[in-house]
Amino acid sequence: MVKKKELIRTLKFVGFSLSAGAIEIVSFTLLNELLKLPYWPCYLIALVLSVLWNFTLNRKFTFQSANNVPVAMAKVFAYYCVFTPLSTILGNYLAETALWNEYLVTLLNMVLNFVTEYLYQRFYVFRDSIDTNEAARKQTENSQTQA
Repeated sequence: MVKKKELIRTLKFVGFSLSAGAIEIVSFTLLNELLKLPYWPCYLIALVLSVLWNFTLNRKFTFQSANNVPVAMAKVFAYYCVFTPLSTILGNYLAETALWNEYLVTLLNMVLNFVTEYLYQRFYVFRDSIDTNEAARKQTENSQTQA
């Protein structure tokens, strides 16, 4: 039962991350192609939009956390205080100096973000508050009454 629940949790995270990735790549493309901005502002704006979307959905549906939102957001903010400068500087170097394709660089950043953020949120941000929101409690009650 626990393994199945963790598999479902991981699949939810993947699904929401894919939707956040779509938001990131569409907003990056619009900023890059229509406004012709340099790599770093396109990436940074797109990243912020996708993070807000991803955090909101994963907190509510994936980790089903009743955790204090400002505390959880502060923990995620701490992650992005490290990830964002590193990925922005490296991405800008690869796209502007090494002349890598900016979409390839963005995709690599997205994959790195996906893996590290899942681990960070699962084992740090929501570690002690997984399955504590109202929906999770109802699911637990329903599964106990059916057993």
